[in-house]
Amino acid sequence: MRETRSDGELLRAIAADGDRRAFEELYRRYAPWLTARLRGRCADAGVVDDVVQETFLAVWRGTARYREEGSPGDAAGWLWRIGSRRLIDTLRGDGARGRMRQALARLRHRDEVSAEERVLAGVEHGDLAGALTRLSPELRAVLQATVIDGLTTREAAVLLGIPPGTVKTRALRARKQLREALA
Repeated sequence: MRETRSDGELLRAIAADGDRRAFEELYRRYAPWLTARLRGRCADAGVVDDVVQETFLAVWRGTARYREEGSPGDAAGWLWRIGSRRLIDTLRGDGARGRMRQALARLRHRDEVSAEERVLAGVEHGDLAGALTRLSPELRAVLQATVIDGLTTREAAVLLGIPPGTVKTRALRARKQLREALA
């Protein structure tokens, strides 16, 4: 029976010898975990799958260098840093913006009505509708992205082409104005 190699042994074998078996074992060990973690940050499964592949290609090609720290989980943390950085780079790219817009368009045209849409439809001619129309287009866009479309601050920032801090500030200002208008 063959002994299971440590993460450090696998990574050293990949770096030193281009050991394909070591690479396959590392991939089987961490690709599902990395995929699950990245899907928590990005809903687009295609983007996540590409990022996981790019992460492991960096390991295979040696463009990402592992420095063994000696504690368990260091390899996982190292892979997470590579993957999360690649995800951010991908989401910042123009291709990701286009994919995000397409995903949002599909969400807006689904047959099922979201809870937010039902609430907004129920008060379409009421105070909320008037308060929403009095918001500036910038504030409405942030509310649309974060509340109705359910995007995170970072995803909304990428979609709207503004810094995450600006998304937070505008969301706070929009909520404050809505509270004042509805009080």
